[in-house]
Amino acid sequence: MTSVTPLSEIRDKIDAIDKQILQLINQRACCAMEVAKTKIAQGENGTFYRPDRESLVLRRIKELNKGPLSDDTAMRFFRELMSACLALEKPLDVAFLGPEGTFTQQAAFKHFGHAVKTVPSATINEIFNSVESGNCQFGVVPVENSTEGVISHTLDRFLSSPLKICGEVEIRVHHNLMGNVESLADITEVFSHQQSLAQCRQWLDRHLPQAQRIAVNSNAEAARLVSTKIQAAAIAGQVAAELYGLNILEKNIEDEPNNTTRFIIIGQQTSASTGNDKTSLVVSTGNQPGALHKILEPFAKFGIGMMHIESRPSRQGLWDYVFFIDIEGHCEDDYVAQALALLENNVHMLNILGSYPKAVL
Repeated sequence: MTSVTPLSEIRDKIDAIDKQILQLINQRACCAMEVAKTKIAQGENGTFYRPDRESLVLRRIKELNKGPLSDDTAMRFFRELMSACLALEKPLDVAFLGPEGTFTQQAAFKHFGHAVKTVPSATINEIFNSVESGNCQFGVVPVENSTEGVISHTLDRFLSSPLKICGEVEIRVHHNLMGNVESLADITEVFSHQQSLAQCRQWLDRHLPQAQRIAVNSNAEAARLVSTKIQAAAIAGQVAAELYGLNILEKNIEDEPNNTTRFIIIGQQTSASTGNDKTSLVVSTGNQPGALHKILEPFAKFGIGMMHIESRPSRQGLWDYVFFIDIEGHCEDDYVAQALALLENNVHMLNILGSYPKAVL
């Protein structure tokens, strides 16, 4: 008969391991503080956050993890550990689309960890302004949804901004209907961000065809507004319901179960190559025949994968467009650099918005 280890013995073992873990965590924190001293001695006075370094650490943790903890759990733990250590070096202010409780804030915490100070902004434009002025070191803005496509306000703002894309993060979006009403029949208004209203269109058509749909700046703002109303509901995440004391009436009302939003990190710095990167560009060709071919040809020649292309009015002339493009690789990679050099000769304007690590899922 197999003997069973006494519970007290297992607990003593856990206590000893916890002591070792705490000692090692504090040793790591001391190393982080030494890094800060070294950087300051070398003349660095900006942010100490390095997206390429953090991405490499998380990938390494994923490779080293043997379980039983999942890769996601292990990476979340180390993300928070790195966040706390970075706060000892130099705290970060990160602008997000507020108020508290939005998916954008959730994306900020997923990317930077909870030791950063998140600063709410009312609009995407305000996020850009906060980072451009130096009030915040970084900003988090939505750029694309898997069902509704690109967020045009974000793309258009890059046409007038010197900021770079430093990273990206993806969030699985689950929408909940929330409010203070007794039943769905009592709801006369539904508040949410225009993207969320679109992502729940079919559900709203079936269950709340009589309710007016009102777009606001964010889902969390919708929840805040509804917290003061008696015949209204909001579409938002669970965190917003907790923040504003609302009852969740229906869960996961999004039309697409795999609904995912991609967010980008904007800042003043550039990221070094990690070997698993993405580069974002904006290109202008002018109104000329074969314009799209001239854009695509260099990438085909050097075997570079194009992940996304989106055209937007340039606002410089009638029927004049710019193209926002995401490609595989880093602008410092030889083959990418050669393709970009060829592309620059084919177009009127080429602006590299950033090369950055792909989202760590």
